[in-house]
Amino acid sequence: MKMLPSAAPLLLVLAMSACQKPAAPAAEPARQRDAAGQTTGLGNDKAPVRIDATAVWDGATDACRSDDPPTGRDCVVEAMRAAGATPAAIAAAQRLADRDDPGYVSAWDDRSGVGVATLEFPLRANTNEGTWLVDADGRTLDVDEDVLPDSARTETSAKAFFDRHPEAAPVAPAEAAGTAPLSEGGVRLLYSSPLRDCRACEDAGKVTIGYDFDAQRRFIGKQVVELR
Repeated sequence: MKMLPSAAPLLLVLAMSACQKPAAPAAEPARQRDAAGQTTGLGNDKAPVRIDATAVWDGATDACRSDDPPTGRDCVVEAMRAAGATPAAIAAAQRLADRDDPGYVSAWDDRSGVGVATLEFPLRANTNEGTWLVDADGRTLDVDEDVLPDSARTETSAKAFFDRHPEAAPVAPAEAAGTAPLSEGGVRLLYSSPLRDCRACEDAGKVTIGYDFDAQRRFIGKQVVELR
């Protein structure tokens, strides 16, 4: 009588297959942090429209200055849409509206290969201008945001000043204070802000911040250059 082959090996293979766990899905790559989100309060959930020379707009916002402006904080954005502003101009204005600071790009300049966008804030009671630096990747840096880190107040070179003026803080708008070359073709853009004990007070001092860009004009960091 012919013997049938044993089924044990087959059963063992099936049992091992049943015990194996499915392979874990590949981890989602980490998202890069956007300098815009760090310096202007803007996130990077959607691909932003690049801010460049086409973002400049020059139009009327008179209706937005009323006590009850149409469309609220988006009044400037809607006025620009109605006037046929470019997508880049509207995108810049929407960024500012989203942080409850309605405004728009009123001028554009190129400084040592770095884009410089002048901001106009028509609804503010004071300080109606600002500046964004725009690097080669389209990242924006507001020169009036996070100007003086708390750590700078405790440094030896600054301690004597803040002992005399403990309430002193940078007052916008920061003003361009020149450029300086960096190694390997980089450049540093300098911006200075007055230090005051209150907005209406006399200047107690001045802080100068250096914004550093590499040879390709990508933003690589900022630092306190002078405080006196």
